[in-house]
Amino acid sequence: MQSIYELVTLDCQNEHDLEHDLEHKTKFSTPKIFDAKGDLSKRWYIYFSYRNPRTGKLKRMKNIYGKAHRFKTKESRYSVLNLYKRRLLKLLKEGYNPFEDNTKFHSQKLKVISQKSTILQPKQNMNQTVLDSQQPKFDAVDIYQPNSQPKTVLVEGLKKKTGVDELATSKGHAIDEALDRALLLKTNIVSKTTLNDYRSRINQLKKWLKANNKDIIYCNQISKKMVVEFLNYIQLKTSARNRNNYRTVFSSIFQILEDNEIIEKNFISQIKSIKTQPKRNKTYSIREQEAIFEYLEVNDQLLLLYIKFVSYNLLRPIEVCRLRVKDINLEEKKLQVQAKNKILKTKIIPDKLFKELPDLSKMDGELLLFTPDKLCGHWDTELINRRNYFSNRFKTIVKDHFGYNENYGLYSFRHTFITKLYRAMVKNSSPYNAKSELMEITGHTTMTALEKYLRDIDAQLPEDYSNLL
Repeated sequence: MQSIYELVTLDCQNEHDLEHDLEHKTKFSTPKIFDAKGDLSKRWYIYFSYRNPRTGKLKRMKNIYGKAHRFKTKESRYSVLNLYKRRLLKLLKEGYNPFEDNTKFHSQKLKVISQKSTILQPKQNMNQTVLDSQQPKFDAVDIYQPNSQPKTVLVEGLKKKTGVDELATSKGHAIDEALDRALLLKTNIVSKTTLNDYRSRINQLKKWLKANNKDIIYCNQISKKMVVEFLNYIQLKTSARNRNNYRTVFSSIFQILEDNEIIEKNFISQIKSIKTQPKRNKTYSIREQEAIFEYLEVNDQLLLLYIKFVSYNLLRPIEVCRLRVKDINLEEKKLQVQAKNKILKTKIIPDKLFKELPDLSKMDGELLLFTPDKLCGHWDTELINRRNYFSNRFKTIVKDHFGYNENYGLYSFRHTFITKLYRAMVKNSSPYNAKSELMEITGHTTMTALEKYLRDIDAQLPEDYSNLL
C-alpha cells in the first residue's frame, strides 16, 4: 500500500488554495498544524484523522513532518506547514484513502510531479533568501516499485540513473547503508574508541536481523519489537548491564536516523533500561596496598610507576595510557590529560610522584609515557589495547601472585587513595569542607557526584558509636 506522506512533502509548483470547506460528516478531519507552542527546538508537523471503515470512527493517522524542522523561524515553518496542510487536504478530497490500496493513485501523482521536476515555490510573505538557502534541491532518479519497471521519482541529492538505488528507494533506506551512514555522522563527535564500540554493537544487530528477520531489507521496517527481542537475546547471552549498553548505543544511532529523516521516529528511547547492580572494584586495605607496592618494587618497577599515577594523581588507568611526554609540565609540576568527563583536564603532580620521574626535558614530546618495555617510547597500537595490556600485566604479576579475584584491579588503587585522602582530611575539618577540598583533587564536577562516589567505595564511615549502644 502506497503512502500519502511522500506526495504531501514532495516539492512541486502551481499550488492553489482550496476554495471549499469539507462537507458535513466527511471521511476525514481538517488537517491541523502542531507547532509545539512556538518551540523551535521541537519538531512541528501536520496531523489529521481518517474515518475507519470498520468502526466508523475517526482514527489518527501518522504525523507529517516533511522538512519543516530545517526552517529556523516561526514564519517560515508556518508557511511550509500551511503548504503541506493545503496539499494534504487537496489529496484527500481527490480520493486518497489510507485504508485502501492507493498504488494507482500514488503512481499517477508521482508521474505528474516528476514530469514537472520543479522545486517548492514559496509564497510572497516568506523570506526567499532563507528558503533558497535551506531548501534542498531534488533530482529525478529511477526507483523501484513492486511488480513493475523502475519509475521516475524525486529523491533528495541524487542524480538521474536507472535501476534500483540501494540507499534510498520508495520503501525507504537499506539497513546496512543507513546504519553505516549514521555511524559515519558520529565521526568527530565521539572518540575513536567509542565509535569502534558503536560499530561493533551495530554490526551485531545487523547480523541478528539477517539471521532472524530475513525479509527485513529497509531501515523503516525495523520495529521496536525486533530491537527488544535482540536486547533480550543479549541479556540472556551476557548480562543486563551489557544489554543496557547496547540500548544506549542504539538510541544514539537511531536518533541520527530520525534527525536525517531516514526513519520517522527513534523508538529506542521508548525501550526502558533494566535496573542492574553496578559492579565496582573493591578498595585495597592499607596493608594490602603496601604489600603490593613492596612486591612491585622488586619485580616490576615500570608497572609500579604506572600504578602510582593512578594512586597519587588519581587518574583512571586509560588516562594514564593517554599520557605523552608533552603532557608533563616539568616547570609547573602539572600534567594535562583527556578525561572521561571533559576534553582536557589539568592536574598537579604531587612531589611524592614527581620525584620518581626521570628527566623528560630532552625527550620527544610525542612519545608515550608508558610502553611495555620502557618509560617514554613508541607504541603503535590502539588506546584500548594499551589499557588492556597493563590490566593483563597487573593480573599476571600481582593478582595471580596474591590471589585476588575479579573484584580487584588497577582501578582499585584510585578508590584506595581517594579513601585515604578523605579520611585524612575529615580528621581536621568538617565533612563538607573535606569534600570541597577533595573535589579539586579528584576532578568530580559536583558535590553530589563526589558524595555518591564516596558512598559507593565506603570511604564515608561513622565514628565509633559504642557509647550509643
